[in-house]
Amino acid sequence: MEVLSSRVLLLSADPERLQSFYRDSLGLPVYREYPGGVVFFAGNGLVEISSHMKADEPDTTSNAVLWLQVRDADAVAREFRERGVTVAREPREEPWGLIEMHATDPDGRTLIIVQIPADHPLRADTR
Repeated sequence: MEVLSSRVLLLSADPERLQSFYRDSLGLPVYREYPGGVVFFAGNGLVEISSHMKADEPDTTSNAVLWLQVRDADAVAREFRERGVTVAREPREEPWGLIEMHATDPDGRTLIIVQIPADHPLRADTR
């Protein structure tokens, strides 16, 4: 299989609210808008929230988690609080050496905000 591109598709019972959250509260830049949806840049990936594929109701049983790498998790935590984003767990260093913070989107999805310290092995991985 040759994969040419990929994106995460988030379904919501209230897609307009979710689009507003990712655009206005998180500040993700818009890659493209189309009748029935918005696609956001998320680093080297894309997040799409479509209105034409509405969920009947929020899926509170979903295991979907969005992992977003940032330069400074503490600064993002401050920014999130200023924008009214729920910070479920403050940034802290994990046993595997990454600094992680948890936030929540309006549908209850966990967003893991990750900072990779300068001395972490992921910085040296050239694969």
